[in-house]
Amino acid sequence: MRRSEFTELADHVFGPALARTYTSDLVLEEIGGISAEQALERGVAVRSVWNALCDAMDVPDSARWEIAAEQRRR
Repeated sequence: MRRSEFTELADHVFGPALARTYTSDLVLEEIGGISAEQALERGVAVRSVWNALCDAMDVPDSARWEIAAEQRRR
């Protein structure tokens, strides 16, 4: 998973405004008690950060990975 995919999925799942808030402010215990943004800057695997964020926000597996073709950025 690339960081651009992380951003696109976060925007899709949470909406752009909340995605920015959650990635910068939400402390994720699963990845060491830091924010998603901090984890990505420290080199934590993007997929691990995405899963930790989704786990913290109770996003079901079925909603984590799929963006309908018509909703994808071009």
